[in-house]
Amino acid sequence: MYVTKETSLATPSNETRDEGQWKADVLGENYQQRTLSFGPDPDGEGEAVATLVRYRPGANLAAAEGAVLYVHGFTDYFFQEHLAEHFAARGYHFYALDLRKCGRSLREGQTPHYVTDLALYDDELNEALRIVREETGAPVVLNAHSTGGLILPLWLDRLNRTEGTAAAGVAGLVLNSPWFDLQGPSYYRTIGTPIIKGLGRFRKMFELPGGKISTYGDSLHSSVAGEWDYNLDWKPLHGFPVRFGWLRAIRNGHARLHEGLDIGVPSLILRSRVTKFARRYGPAVDVADAVLDVKQIQRWSGCLGDRTNIVPIDGAKHDVFLSSAEPLAKAFAELDSWLEWLRAYRAESGSPGAGA
Repeated sequence: MYVTKETSLATPSNETRDEGQWKADVLGENYQQRTLSFGPDPDGEGEAVATLVRYRPGANLAAAEGAVLYVHGFTDYFFQEHLAEHFAARGYHFYALDLRKCGRSLREGQTPHYVTDLALYDDELNEALRIVREETGAPVVLNAHSTGGLILPLWLDRLNRTEGTAAAGVAGLVLNSPWFDLQGPSYYRTIGTPIIKGLGRFRKMFELPGGKISTYGDSLHSSVAGEWDYNLDWKPLHGFPVRFGWLRAIRNGHARLHEGLDIGVPSLILRSRVTKFARRYGPAVDVADAVLDVKQIQRWSGCLGDRTNIVPIDGAKHDVFLSSAEPLAKAFAELDSWLEWLRAYRAESGSPGAGA
């Protein structure tokens, strides 16, 4: 069983005044967190803060291959210690970002994960990248899961059109089951989308009907059928409610992606080989993506621009890196192979910076 070392949910009332200071993280030894404050929330829910987490093992990474910045998905936050340890064992500084209103960054009175424009995340992504570059001086490989896998390419496209992703220190992108389109029947994506956008504009806080399904959460958490232990206040089994204002932002992001992006760096996309939607947990859910349609991931991956490598993993879950032992090992092997390729590619192409 994989168990995280989280301790308390309590958030100090003065935490936003600790900006710029690293302190102990809930994951315990070798993990620290730093609060990033961005002033009033544009969506009117108090102060907008994000939380950067770093992994500092005993090993000296002064001559590191590079650095990694990880971004979670919806109803999620960073708790995957084995992912941090895997990258560190291969010589990478590891950082993770809990986006505003997510996980460590959620404040009293805020709606979990709620934003009305995915571009609002640019503030914390830019600042996190700046800090990682400042602390390590290394090229950065970005890693994102699910909704994070939509947020990061959109941000990189904007970044590439302004200063250039390579010039900003980004070396590559690893996406783990990215959310590239709205799953479900085709009418969700046709006549359903104008309805979503209308409600998202005028009834932003209305909840999407049909929530409270815990199938995927049940397959993950050790209290039910899974092998992972994590904070159920930050990642509940049935997920957080989906608000139409947020879903409108997602559909706008999908539309932009489908037009074609230019993220400016090579990418690796890992996904399960099959999808299994179910209203209740069963063993079939353990070896499939129970959240997204993997055919949509395959279809839209070419919209990222640059070099894209798409690898289906047999037996993988929606979060490929939370799969059982065999598909997890396959995913890590594919990741390691791609990182080796990226290093060679950067060396051959004369990309600035050493390593990754």
